[in-house]
Amino acid sequence: MRSTLRCWRRRASTAAIGAAVVGAAMVAGVPSVAAQDFPAPDEIVHSPNMEQVAHVPPTAPLAGGVGTDIAFQGRYAFVGNYLGFTIYDIKQPKRTKITSQVLCPGSQNDVSVTGNLLFLSTDSRRSDDSCASTSQNDGTKPYWEGIKIFDISDKRSPRYVKSVETACGSHTHTLVPDKAGKKAYLYISSYGPSDTISGCQPPHDKITIVEVPLRTPTAAKVAATPVLFPDGGNPGIPGDVENGYVVPTSGCHDMTVYPEKDLAAGACMGDGVLFDISDRLNPREIHRVQDDEHFAFWHSATFNNAGTKVVFTDELGGGGAATCNPEIGAERGADGIYDIEGRGDDRELVFRSYFKIDRVQTDDENCVAHNGSLIPVKGKDIMVQSWYMGGVQVWDFTDSARPTKIGYWERGPAADPETGGGTWSAYYYNGHIYSSDLGKGLDVLAINDPRTNPAKGVHMDELNAQTQHHYGR
Repeated sequence: MRSTLRCWRRRASTAAIGAAVVGAAMVAGVPSVAAQDFPAPDEIVHSPNMEQVAHVPPTAPLAGGVGTDIAFQGRYAFVGNYLGFTIYDIKQPKRTKITSQVLCPGSQNDVSVTGNLLFLSTDSRRSDDSCASTSQNDGTKPYWEGIKIFDISDKRSPRYVKSVETACGSHTHTLVPDKAGKKAYLYISSYGPSDTISGCQPPHDKITIVEVPLRTPTAAKVAATPVLFPDGGNPGIPGDVENGYVVPTSGCHDMTVYPEKDLAAGACMGDGVLFDISDRLNPREIHRVQDDEHFAFWHSATFNNAGTKVVFTDELGGGGAATCNPEIGAERGADGIYDIEGRGDDRELVFRSYFKIDRVQTDDENCVAHNGSLIPVKGKDIMVQSWYMGGVQVWDFTDSARPTKIGYWERGPAADPETGGGTWSAYYYNGHIYSSDLGKGLDVLAINDPRTNPAKGVHMDELNAQTQHHYGR
């Protein structure tokens, strides 16, 4: 990989880009897209206020897998991979190193942690629930998919202790603490039912809730399967990336919870939903929104710290298409910013604006809004977010109607198509940004900007990005 770093490398003129995007580009000295050209394959480019301080490439036995989500606890980062997961020691971010790796293949391998437990999602049909399983793509034959639970009390030697099978697998899961601190609930999001898959029959308008007693995780079980869309949800609109489409709702892709406020935001394929989760086993819809003109696939959600806003992410093109270009525009495949207005059961999600990176990407770059988290600046709403090959973006949505960019870091198109690349998850944790790349391993980034520097004084003991906690006023 080329190691040359260039700030603000100019991109080729793109006169066709809309005036709104060009106008929004002139923030904090950021040049407009009309004044930029494209970085070379694997070339790193970044704004002056961001830099890479460490990079740990993939190693055996997980080399060749796809890097996915990240969770944090103490001095460690836990990073999922389609082949298993890696535990990194990040006590010294600039000297981040691998502590251990677990080979345990299964699609997604979305990860979360609490106490001495790590949870791993399997969203592919496997011959059994072991880490030595093989792919079993024939849905008419016996197979397993769901949640695996590991004991991570010894970070150098995680121990697999329990599995729980769930309908349609576990594409993602969200850790939800109970109010007594004795149990964890996992909200399992999955979708894609088919008459040809024995354990994933339509309709699948629900989530699965797994209950985990923290002291006896081997007693984990499915505790509820609440139907979230008794009306079937958004029926969808056929089409393609260029001409517009909406994926029909058949479950949720991801849910983010704010336990202190008993709220959840569901990114549910064709629908964005605000839930009351005061009864952890029975999420109750408060309000639902659809945006069939701009949103193709409601992918993920992030509350602001006050719990008065939700940023919903649209995964236009399913993460495999080049959607950051003038043809797609500035509103499709963007984040949607919604204010939560009203009280109690009268609360509503009210649309305020869209936000999308304004750096035009090549046709060789899958660029789409993906996973991110808040940067904990008190009194401000600032977020860091992955955009696959669009890189890592830091932006401010304190003014819901006028979001602004703060900085970015990205690589050019993947030099090796077989290895691929692009950032899957980018989260801020105790002073640094950690980015899980699909093919290139873990990147550690630093941001030095007066708008984000106050976050360096906020220390967290644990971070699961889809389980938000208040970090002070």
